[in-house]
Amino acid sequence: MTQDRSFFSTYELAYLAMTVATCTVGRLLFQFIPNIQPMTAIFLIITLQLGIFRGLLISTLSVLITNIYLGMGIWTISQIFSFTIIICLMGLFCSVSIFRESRALQTLFSIFAGFLYGFIIACIDVEVYGMPQFWPYYISGLSFDLLHAIGNGGFYLLLTPIFQKLYKKTVKKKA
Repeated sequence: MTQDRSFFSTYELAYLAMTVATCTVGRLLFQFIPNIQPMTAIFLIITLQLGIFRGLLISTLSVLITNIYLGMGIWTISQIFSFTIIICLMGLFCSVSIFRESRALQTLFSIFAGFLYGFIIACIDVEVYGMPQFWPYYISGLSFDLLHAIGNGGFYLLLTPIFQKLYKKTVKKKA
C-alpha cells in the first residue's frame, strides 16, 4: 500500500499562510499611500522561491482577502488577472539562469511590473466601464503606476533578504 503524499508540507503551508497574512497586513498598512504596497514584490519573491503555482495561490488569496476589507467589486477580477500575467512572466524569466541569479534584474522586473500592472488594469477598465478612449485614461494613471513601480523596487530590495532567510529556515530545510 502506498502512502499518500500531501501536496503541501506542513511547513510550506504555514509559510504560505504567513505570506498571505503579510501581504494582507502590508496592503492595509500602506493603503493611505496610493499604489505603494508590498504585495507585488512579495508575489514576485514567492514566485522566484516556490514557482508560478504558489505565486498565483498567494496573489489570489491576498487580493480576495484584502478586497474583503477594502471593497470587493469587478476590479477584483482585473487585479487577479493582472497579477496572474505578472507572476507568469516572472516564472518565465526565472527559468533563465542569469535572471534567477541577478538581484538587479529581478528588481528591474519588479519596477517594470508596476507599469505593466497599471497597463493591464487600464486595458480591462476601458472595456468594462465602456470608456471611449484608452490612451487618455492610461496616461492619466501613469503617476500612480510610477508610484507602484517605485514601491515595488524598494520593497523588492528590502524584502528579498528577509523572505530568503524565512524560506531557508522553514520550507527548504523541512521539505
